[in-house]
Amino acid sequence: MHKIVVLYPPPTDRAHFARYYRETHLPLAARLPGAVEMGYALDLDAQGGPYYAMFEATFASPESADAAMASPEGLAVQADVSHYASGGAIVMGVPLVAVRAAAARPPLD
Repeated sequence: MHKIVVLYPPPTDRAHFARYYRETHLPLAARLPGAVEMGYALDLDAQGGPYYAMFEATFASPESADAAMASPEGLAVQADVSHYASGGAIVMGVPLVAVRAAAARPPLD
């Protein structure tokens, strides 16, 4: 699996960012070909971190993520960022290493 992770520094207009992101940008991102799963979070800096928002999209491979970002849909997503993210965006391709969760264990007495 491979993720595209986008981190957003705090914008100058938080209300505009949130409204535009939900109403315009996320519907564009939802069209990325080959995406298996997507998610986002806003107001992260309220927890003391340096970023206001994050987005992640999961793909089967780095190649499928690259193809999605090079597609017309991916190019539209990238071109749209300047319409809401006054602080810019940090985009990372992240190869995931699978880890299995331990099976549930009975409590120790």
